[in-house]
Amino acid sequence: MFDNLTQRLSRVVKQLRGEARLTDANIQDALREVRLALLEADVALPVVKEFIAQVRDKAVGAEVVGSLTPGQALVGVVHRELASLMGGAAVPLDFATQPPAVFLLAGLQGAGKTTTVGKLARLLREQKKKILVVSADVYRPAAIEQLKTLAAQVGVDWFPSAPDQLPVAIAEGALDWARRHYHDVLIVDTAGRLAIDAAMMQEIAALHAAVTPIETLFVVDAMQGQDAVNTARAFRETLPLTGVILTKLDGDARGGAALSVRQVTGAPIKFVGVGEKLDGLEVFHPERMASRILGMGDVLSLIEDAHKSVDIEEAQKLAKKVRSGKGFDLDDFKAQIVQMRKMGGLSGMLDKLPAELARAAQGATVNERKMARIEGIINSMTPQERTKPELLKASRKRRIAAGAGVSVQEVNQLLGQFEQTQKMMKMVAKGGMQKMMRGMKGMLPGMR
Repeated sequence: MFDNLTQRLSRVVKQLRGEARLTDANIQDALREVRLALLEADVALPVVKEFIAQVRDKAVGAEVVGSLTPGQALVGVVHRELASLMGGAAVPLDFATQPPAVFLLAGLQGAGKTTTVGKLARLLREQKKKILVVSADVYRPAAIEQLKTLAAQVGVDWFPSAPDQLPVAIAEGALDWARRHYHDVLIVDTAGRLAIDAAMMQEIAALHAAVTPIETLFVVDAMQGQDAVNTARAFRETLPLTGVILTKLDGDARGGAALSVRQVTGAPIKFVGVGEKLDGLEVFHPERMASRILGMGDVLSLIEDAHKSVDIEEAQKLAKKVRSGKGFDLDDFKAQIVQMRKMGGLSGMLDKLPAELARAAQGATVNERKMARIEGIINSMTPQERTKPELLKASRKRRIAAGAGVSVQEVNQLLGQFEQTQKMMKMVAKGGMQKMMRGMKGMLPGMR
């Protein structure tokens, strides 16, 4: 999402050279580049003006110390102000109330509120909370059924509602049920509209008054751009927002909503939605996001993803095989793919790498569908074929290709990749790390 913004801001580093101190004169062109980059990213104009003024105020007069270049010194200021613009630090959810803690989610139709309820419920269930979810969206009958399905998928309780009920009555009934059944959290999904209207705002205000939520979370589509700012302003004027959840942050939009909505609502961004899967909700860290925007990557989040997703026992088994240079088979190859997909796939990992490393890795084409096809091909093999790929002659390959719904050529391509990876493992076992790095292109599953 932030690729264009990252590229524009990276030029700032190269523009300033050989200055001992940052002055209004020598940073003028660089700040113009920053301003254009932000406007192209669809950041709201008032936010851009205030941001540039803050950066100029903090940068002018700053000493260029140590081994830093003037451009790097200015980027340091931009990084701090970007983090400040987005909230400064991660803000946790508030549970400081008599249970159940009520979380009310509001936003326009299509922003992903119902899916976000499911994602948030899953996240809180992992924290050992007893969760009840309810839909007060009586205008879109599918929303009630959708939430019922999501609740079953993530393993939380669902409170039934129907299109002929009043939203306030639904919410009050759910709150009473949550109290009597000792739930820790009640999450209320509300109706959205295609645009802001008076009836919608009256209804959401009445719901808020009825259940007095400790968290009123504004769900906004990060791909809305300037529209997100207008929507945010309308909801802020109606509700005492306590936080923002940005959805579809992995989309192709320019990312301006992420930088504007915090300033407009005055509420911290608490979570970001990435992907459609129910584990695709991440705590928002302004400093880490600022680093990603400036091309520094988000290695901390990558490490956290690994801790959550990687099977330590499987990783240790693989490490043992790598050290010995023996025993690496197609089951291990498949395990690599599964672990990678748990961490958001190759594209999800590359997105969190520093820009230069990500560009280097992008020399090979990332293809998530190809990863799924590789997994399907291996699943079509017998256990013996996975451990002894040399058994795979023409007739077996035809059977495997038919079982996986692919061509024999794709089976051959997989076996070629596997042989390359085996060679890489042997190089590592023999201490040939430099040779391995030179030969890595095309070896990872899903890359060619």
